[in-house]
Amino acid sequence: MFLRLAQQHRQFVQDLVMNLQALATVLERRGYPASCYTCGDQMNSASFMVSLGENHLIRFLVSDYGITWTEMRDDRELMKLEGAEAVNQLQELANIVKHPMQTSVGNKTLAKRC
Repeated sequence: MFLRLAQQHRQFVQDLVMNLQALATVLERRGYPASCYTCGDQMNSASFMVSLGENHLIRFLVSDYGITWTEMRDDRELMKLEGAEAVNQLQELANIVKHPMQTSVGNKTLAKRC
């Protein structure tokens, strides 16, 4: 049972890394400075960053050890989430790509730039 769970977790991390890479590409095309870096070709970790405006930065880290969402403004940490809450916040960020209207990320309202 535990080996199966470990494999499912590795697959989840790999899927998440691939989706982060795609999200970074789409956000870049929409005018948001974004990047997604991975170590090696096994897709077992990634560092995703996007700038949402003046001194407003999102950093999302994923690895076998955990998942972290950090939102910063003016070099100060506004919010740090881990696990499922971090993934939920990532979905709100992805909604920027889906919806041209204003989208809420964290407690901030962000206007989509085209």
